[in-house]
Amino acid sequence: MSDATLFDRVGGTEFFQRLAAAFYASVRTDPVLLALYPQPDDLDGAAQRLALFLMQYWGGPTTYSDERGHPRLRMRHAAYPIDEAMRDRWLSHMNAALDVCATVVGQSGADRLSAEVVQEMRDYFVRASDHLRNV
Repeated sequence: MSDATLFDRVGGTEFFQRLAAAFYASVRTDPVLLALYPQPDDLDGAAQRLALFLMQYWGGPTTYSDERGHPRLRMRHAAYPIDEAMRDRWLSHMNAALDVCATVVGQSGADRLSAEVVQEMRDYFVRASDHLRNV
């Protein structure tokens, strides 16, 4: 068994930047989720924060906490009504982004992330989205 973090196993920073970009590309087309963003025309900052958070969570650099402090996800999302339907909508977009990004291009060509890594990420997204429900 390797001691590599999930951050390392997915290829590091580039993977999480692509994942966040793919997620927010779909959020841009979802009027319900888009309405939750104070500046819906500029989601680049939100995508960068998500990428940094996910990198840190899965063993990458601590840039998120260095720049923003402890993640405090429930506190940061408390102002937004997140019910089961909203959670499901977010999760659907995140899973679709993960599906798109599960194929990574390395120096030796295209590789698919292992089913175990993809499932580990999906499981986390379910737990995290459930945790953020507040309505």
